[in-house]
Parts: sequence; C-alpha cells; structure tokens
Amino acid sequence: MSQVLPKILITGATGQVGSKTIDFLLSNAEIEIIAAVRTPEKAKPFTALGIKTVLLDFDDENTHLAALEGIDRLLIVTGYTVDMLRQSKVLLDNARKAGVKHVVHLGACGPDDTTIGHWAWHQLVERYIEWSGFTFTHLRPETFMQNLLSYGGKKAITNGVINAYVEGARLSWVDVADVAQVAAIALQYPEAHAGKTYRLGYDACSFDELALKMSSIIGKPFRYEALSPDVFLQNMIEAGAEMAYMGCVYDHWKRYAAGTIPGADETFDNFKSITGKEPTKWNAFIEKHKAELNY
Repeated sequence: MSQVLPKILITGATGQVGSKTIDFLLSNAEIEIIAAVRTPEKAKPFTALGIKTVLLDFDDENTHLAALEGIDRLLIVTGYTVDMLRQSKVLLDNARKAGVKHVVHLGACGPDDTTIGHWAWHQLVERYIEWSGFTFTHLRPETFMQNLLSYGGKKAITNGVINAYVEGARLSWVDVADVAQVAAIALQYPEAHAGKTYRLGYDACSFDELALKMSSIIGKPFRYEALSPDVFLQNMIEAGAEMAYMGCVYDHWKRYAAGTIPGADETFDNFKSITGKEPTKWNAFIEKHKAELNY
C-alpha cells in the first residue's frame, strides 16, 4: 500500500517568503507540496517544476474549501492591506472545516505587548489561530534585509545613496531566506515546533553603518540620506496604496525615527537551534548581493 504523504499548502507561493519556503521543501520526498495561486497563469512556473497547484483567492471564500481539501499543514502569508484580518479569519475558519492540523503564520516584528498597528494585527491573527484549535508556529521576522535591494517595487539605493525613513535608528534585520528556512522546518516537523513563537532577527545595524559596510565590501562610496516619513506617506497616497495599512507603516517609521520603539534593534539566538546553521549577517548578505548593489 502506498504511503499517504502529509500535504502542505503554501499561500503567498509567488512571493519572496512563499517561493523560498517551497525551495527548501523540495528536497524532502516525505511530503507533498501544494502551491496556492490566484490564477491558472500563475500556476505555470510551479507546474513546470512538477509542483501541484490549487486556485485560492483570499478574497473569494468560495475557492477556499476546494483548495484546502486534504491539506494537513498550512503556511499563511497575507498581503500588505487591512484586509489581512478578514482574509486570515475566513481562511482559518475554512481550514478548520477542512481538517487542517498545523498552521505556520508569517507575522511581523515585536513582543506580545507591541503597540505598532500592523504588528498588533498579526498578533490578533496569531491569537485566532490558537483559539481555533490548530497546532501552530508563529513567525515574527524583523526587517527584511531584501528591503535594501528594493522596497515597494522600487530600488532602495540610487547611485550609492540609501534612502530610508528612520533617521539614525538601529534596526534588527533578517534575510528572507532565513525566514523561509524556519517556515520550511516548522512545516516539515510540526511536532517539534508546535506552540512556538519564533522572533527572527539576527543582525542590528543603522543605515549609516550599512553604508560603511557596503562601501568597504563593494569598493564604491555609499551614503545614507534620511527622508522624512512624510515623504513615504505622500508616495503611498500617490501610488494608490491601501492607506489603513500604510498609515500604520507611516506611524512606525515615525516611531523608529524618534527612537520610541522599544527593542527596535533586539536580536535573537534561536536560528542555530532551529536549523542547525548560522543565520545570515550583513557582511555575508552584501557579499552575496554584490552585483545587485553595485552601481
């Protein structure tokens, strides 16, 4: 009799964390990976790799039960809108009906008592996961190192000038690949990681410090020019972004800049115990992305 493999559904499969999580899972023949996509067009790259896909639209609950049928474990990655609250709730309600056992949720930074708006929303989703009776692993990544390559679809550095909205604040940072590796491990070994909240941030740096590191490693001058958070707000309004969410982001840039986010540069030492490897630090990240950062 053939063994029934645990089925793992990856939402946000075309995004940075989801796609890298799939990359980490591919080497495991003891699981079945299923990528959730919104359109048949988006299924094609996965199908080409022999990965099964299902159609799932967070905003169309009629797609949920069919997509979740037979799924044992679920990675939830939502987009940057206030709709994430409703989307997560409805998906979780349907996941419970479908018999999903373990949920790994990609949340945001912060301790349990955070007062940053969108970080708190993610914590409300975490509580709802727990209340719904799933076993769970909550991931709380700090700032993505990849934001230095591009942010909101735009290059973050122009001709060696780094712009950010946080004045001289030191932030805690994590490589997206490290977040995806923790997600993949929690999905593969839910018993070992059930009930855990993993805060993921492994190198603390200000943008001035980053400019120095990049100048040294790349061999060209880089410098940091702080922008007012008001510039961010105006850019988001002009881009037609969803402002309930981006209003929270604007507020947290202001608070980083004012130095009023407690533990903004806090780092954690859990990565090696979870993965058996050392996390990516800034020097290695800059080295790895030298070609992209060069100008």
